[in-house]
Amino acid sequence: MTAAPSDAVLVLEDGTTARGNAFGAVGTTTGEAVFSTAMTGYQETLTDPSCHRQVLLLTSPHVGNTGWNDEDDESHRIWAAGLVVRDPAVRASSWRSRRELADVLVDQGVVGISGVDTRMLTRHLRSLGVMRVGLFSGEAADAPLDELVERVRRQPAMAGADLAAEVTTQQAYVVPAQGRRRAVVAAVDLGIKSSSPRELARRGVEVHVLPSTSSLETVLATGADGVFFSNGPGDPSAAGAEVALLRGVLARRIPFFGICYGNQVLGRALGLETYKLPFGHRGTNQPVMDLAAGRVEITSQNHGFAVAAEVGQPFDTPYGRAEVSHVCLNDGVVEGLRLLDAPAFSVQYHPEAAAGPHDANHLFDTFVSMVDQTSGDA
Repeated sequence: MTAAPSDAVLVLEDGTTARGNAFGAVGTTTGEAVFSTAMTGYQETLTDPSCHRQVLLLTSPHVGNTGWNDEDDESHRIWAAGLVVRDPAVRASSWRSRRELADVLVDQGVVGISGVDTRMLTRHLRSLGVMRVGLFSGEAADAPLDELVERVRRQPAMAGADLAAEVTTQQAYVVPAQGRRRAVVAAVDLGIKSSSPRELARRGVEVHVLPSTSSLETVLATGADGVFFSNGPGDPSAAGAEVALLRGVLARRIPFFGICYGNQVLGRALGLETYKLPFGHRGTNQPVMDLAAGRVEITSQNHGFAVAAEVGQPFDTPYGRAEVSHVCLNDGVVEGLRLLDAPAFSVQYHPEAAAGPHDANHLFDTFVSMVDQTSGDA
């Protein structure tokens, strides 16, 4: 018997299943099952390249009411491998909306499922850790369960995955400074969100966005006064080329700012280890303590790996002393690093806040001020 197009099933690698309705494209997709606790911002999250090879599960039960607009994409496409929701909106209700979420999923071939208990699935992943998942709809949903489980288990795990080259720009491009140009920054695209160079451009920075495979010579050829490493997907332990590039930048004492994946690359460049979190941090409500300022900021996050470092004690690196600058108040995970003897820092979260709170937007000002002071153009 052939399944009706509305039939769909979610299958985790441990054999857990949830049946629901096809949402978006009909077919099959697999990836790493991750959950986001954000109440809104699904458009920004789906188009975040950090979601490459991930099936996104939204804990907020009602999804799609703001539709899809022409302004909030963080890249040129949806990167999430699939979408899991409980209660999709019947129709969008926002003056900014141009399309329905379901229609965009269909147009881009993104398989989803609706009508499942996403909070039950979230509790399951929080208890056992993230795992591989498959979404099957249409005829694929009618296959025997053991075949579907085996298909999911054959998919590669996220640990050890080197994915930056799969999401990076293929050609360098420039985001012009707004107003008077005060500096040039080379932004290495490890899966960059469009909001990051835009935030720098608003501060008078001309941003040269470069492929993740760029050499140090290519970075220096831009005349960069500073270097930025973006967010992105994959396991930082596989980012050997990016770590080597950053070490070259640090050795020349070029001001550096990294976010998310860029924070993990900085950690490895300093000689620290990274590790996979049980279920990661994803959402727009993650509390982080700025240890130097004694201030708590609510942050937007989207990461499954973290840096291993001792909090509270400076440590030696080839580039001088360094310290942990920020920690997550939920679980004590390292959320930022800072060199004490060189102009370099990073955070694990998203100060561009797309989507999310703007508590940490000031970090772009900190970086630009650092560039000004180092270049003498303040």
